Amino acid sequence: MVKERMAARGGAVLLGVLALVHVYWATGAVWPAADERGLSLAVLGSVVSFGPAVVLPLAAIEAVGAVCVGVYGWGLGPEGRMARFARLARLGAAVFAGGLLLRGAVGVVWIVAGKDGSGAVFPWLNALAYTPLCLALGWAVARELRR
Repeated sequence: MVKERMAARGGAVLLGVLALVHVYWATGAVWPAADERGLSLAVLGSVVSFGPAVVLPLAAIEAVGAVCVGVYGWGLGPEGRMARFARLARLGAAVFAGGLLLRGAVGVVWIVAGKDGSGAVFPWLNALAYTPLCLALGWAVARELRR
């Protein structure tokens, strides 16, 4: 139980950090890449816009996910101080766990089948960071929700 709660806390923090990174990119900054094209190829494996209209909605979704997962990670759920919002938070956390597991599964397919036109960086980041993080975080949140 403690391990799952720590995983949910870590998931909430990670989603919060991702939301902040997307807000950062909405300002026009492209770190850690040299330009928007390089950032797009490294993060998504294809060339797409990283403008505010694209990344701010993602930041909002990740922030909501951080709150939903955090409700369970910090013991604010059904018996906690936020019992009134526990059902909604549980639903939100379940959607995020499912989304993360789906992204992880797609990432495994990309690893096995390869993803054409993705540049040199994305396959490595996908195999070593994105897919394992999505699978681990999705699994941890799902386990916490089963508790």
